[in-house]
Amino acid sequence: MPPAGTSNSLKRKAQENIGLDLQPRKLAAIAEGPNANQPLRPVKALPNGTAASKLGKGPPPLTKPRAPPLTSSTTVASTRRTRSTSAPPKTAPVRPPARPTSRIGSTRANVQGDQLQSIQEQIAGIQAAQAADAARFNADLAQERAKRSDLQASHEALSRELTSSRTQEIAQRNELYIASDELNALRQRHEREISELQADLRKKDRELRELNEDLRLAQSDLERERETVKGLKATVSQQATAQLSLTAQIGAMQAEKAAFQAEYNRTAGSRADLAVQLERATKRVEELEREAREGESVRRKLHNMVQELKGNIRVFCRVRPVLRSDILPATLVASTSSDVDFEGTASPDPEKEADLREEAMAQLAYPDRLDHKEIVVKASSESATGQERKEEWQFSFDRVFEPHSTQGEVFEEISQLAQSCTDGYNVCVFAYGQTGSGKSFTMEGGSSEAAAGMIPRAVEQVFRVAEELKTKGWQYKMEGQFLEIYNETINDLLGKGEFDKKKHDIKHDTKTGRTTVTDVNVVKLSSPSQVRTLLSVAQGRRTVAATLMNERSSRSHSVFTLRIRGENALTGESCEGSLNLVDLAGSERLEKSGAGADKDRLKETQSINKSLSALGDVIAALGEKGEGKGDKHIPYRNSKLTYLLQNSLSGNSKTLMFLNLSPLATHLNESLCSLRFATKVNNTAIGTAKKQAKTNQTA
Repeated sequence: MPPAGTSNSLKRKAQENIGLDLQPRKLAAIAEGPNANQPLRPVKALPNGTAASKLGKGPPPLTKPRAPPLTSSTTVASTRRTRSTSAPPKTAPVRPPARPTSRIGSTRANVQGDQLQSIQEQIAGIQAAQAADAARFNADLAQERAKRSDLQASHEALSRELTSSRTQEIAQRNELYIASDELNALRQRHEREISELQADLRKKDRELRELNEDLRLAQSDLERERETVKGLKATVSQQATAQLSLTAQIGAMQAEKAAFQAEYNRTAGSRADLAVQLERATKRVEELEREAREGESVRRKLHNMVQELKGNIRVFCRVRPVLRSDILPATLVASTSSDVDFEGTASPDPEKEADLREEAMAQLAYPDRLDHKEIVVKASSESATGQERKEEWQFSFDRVFEPHSTQGEVFEEISQLAQSCTDGYNVCVFAYGQTGSGKSFTMEGGSSEAAAGMIPRAVEQVFRVAEELKTKGWQYKMEGQFLEIYNETINDLLGKGEFDKKKHDIKHDTKTGRTTVTDVNVVKLSSPSQVRTLLSVAQGRRTVAATLMNERSSRSHSVFTLRIRGENALTGESCEGSLNLVDLAGSERLEKSGAGADKDRLKETQSINKSLSALGDVIAALGEKGEGKGDKHIPYRNSKLTYLLQNSLSGNSKTLMFLNLSPLATHLNESLCSLRFATKVNNTAIGTAKKQAKTNQTA
C-alpha cells in the first residue's frame, strides 16, 4: 500500500490534468492567412467524374474549413466519470502550492502552441492543395478548350457537307418536278392531238356530205348549161362577122412586133459588150487576189526582218506598283470594312498611307522618257566610318515598263511575236523575277478583261490573225498543252489523273524541230474562251505555298504551249509554229524566302534555283556560240526546264524575257540580282530564227 503522501500527490496531479483539459482552447481563424480575403475555390470535377484533387498526391480539397476535433473534452468527461466512482472523501480542498501552478501554465502554453502550429500546417496544406487544384484545373480547362475548338471545326465541316447535300437534294427534287411537269405536258399534248384528229375526222365526214350535195347540184347545172350552149351557137354565127375586124387588128399588131424585134437586137448587142466587161473585171479580181497573196508573203518577210533587227532574244523590264498589302497589315487588307486602321479602330489616313507607300518604295528612276529603255536604281548606305555612301546602277533593256503601265500596253509590244507564230516561227515568252514581283499577273492576268495577261491576249491575237488570213487561202489548226515542272518532275496541269502517276518524257524531233512530251493531254483549240477555261483549270492545280516573300508563292514552272499548223490551198504552202508562254517560279535566296526552316520548301527552293541557274548557263553558252567561239556545248539537259525549251531557246526561235521587279526597298538586293541576270540575257545573241515551213508546188 502506497504511503499517504504519494496518494495525495497523485490526486493533485490528476486534478491539475483535469483542470488543463477543461481550459477552453482558442483556435486560429482559417481566414487569417495571407489569402484571407480570397474566397475558397470549388473543386471542379474532371470529365470522367473523379475529383480533380485525386489526380495529385496532395490532400483532398475541402469545400468548407473545419476545426480539428477536440478530443481532450471527451477525455475530461470520461475522466470525470471515472473519477466520480473513486472520488476522495469530502474534505476541505487542499490549496496547491505555487510551484505546481506555474508548471500547469507552461504546459498549457505548450499545448496551445502545438495546436496552433498543427492548424497552420493544415492551412498551408489546404492552400498548397488548392494551388495544385487550380493548376490542374487550368490545364484541364485548356485541354477542354482545344477539344472544343476541334469539335467546332468538325461541326463547321459537317455543316458545310450537310448544306451541300441539301443543295444537291433540292436540285434533284427540282429536276424530278421538272420531269414530272414535262410528262404531264406530253400527256396533255397527246390528248389534244387525239381530240384534234377526231375533230378532223368529223370535219371530213361533213365535207363528204357537202361534196355529194355539190355533185347533185352540178348535175342540175350541167343540164342548164346544155341549154345555154344552144344559145351560144346562135351567138357564134353572129360573131363571125366580127372576125373580119379582128383580122385587121392582127395586121397592126404584127407591125408592132417587128418594131419590138429590132429593139431586142440592139439590146443583145449591149449585152455582149457587158459580158466582155465582166470578163475583164473577173481577170482583174484574180490579178488583185494574186497580188494580195504575194503581198502577204512580202509582209511576212518584212515582218520577220523587223523582228530580226530588234533581236531574236529581247528583254523587257516591268516594275509592279506598290500594293496595299506591302505597307498595311494583312488584317487591314483582308478586311472589307473601311473603318479599320492599323490598330483596328479607324480607317487609315490617305496622306499617311501615301507617306508609307513612299517610304516603302526603292529609289527607282526612268530617265529615258522617249524610248523607255532605261532604269536607274539608287541606294544610300552608311560606311564603316559613319559617312553616308550613295550608290547608283543604270540598266538598259529593249523596253522598260513603269508601275503605271497597263496589261494592254505591255502586250502591244509583244503582239508582233504572236504574229510570227502564225508565220511558222517558234516563239518563247517567259517571265523571270523574284516571288511577288508580278510574274503570274503578267502572264496569266486577272479575271477582268482589262487585267487579262499575256497568255490569253496572245492566244486571242493568234486566233484573230488566223481568221484574217482565211481570205488569203490560209487554214489553221491549233492545239494546246499546259505543263508544270515541280522538283524536276513534269506534271500535266490539264490531265484527269493525279500528279506523279505517269512518267512524262521529253522528245525532240531533229528533222521537224518539234518538241513533244509523252502521256500529256493535248487539247484542240477552237476559240479564245476555251483557252481561258483551260487557264482557270490549270491555275487551280498548280503547286503554290506560303513563304516570307509571298503568301501564295509559285513553287513550280508553268509552260503553256500553243501549236499552230497552217496550209494554203491556193499557193501550196504550209507552216508550223509554236508559242511557249512560261511563268517561272520565284527566284530568291533561302534566307529571304524563309524556306530553310521547312524541309519541303527547302527542297523546292533548291530545285527552283538549280533550274534557273541551268537557264542562265544555257543562255550564256548560246551567247558564246553566237560570238563565234567555236562549237560551244549547250547544256540543255542540266534541267527539265531547259531541255523542254531547247527548240525555243536555240537560234530557231524568237525569245522574249519579261523581267518582273518589286518596287520595295526591302527587295532591293533581289532586284539588283535579277537586273544583272537580265542584262546578261539582253547582251546575248542566239542567232537567226528559221521558219518551219515547206512549199508544195501544184500543177
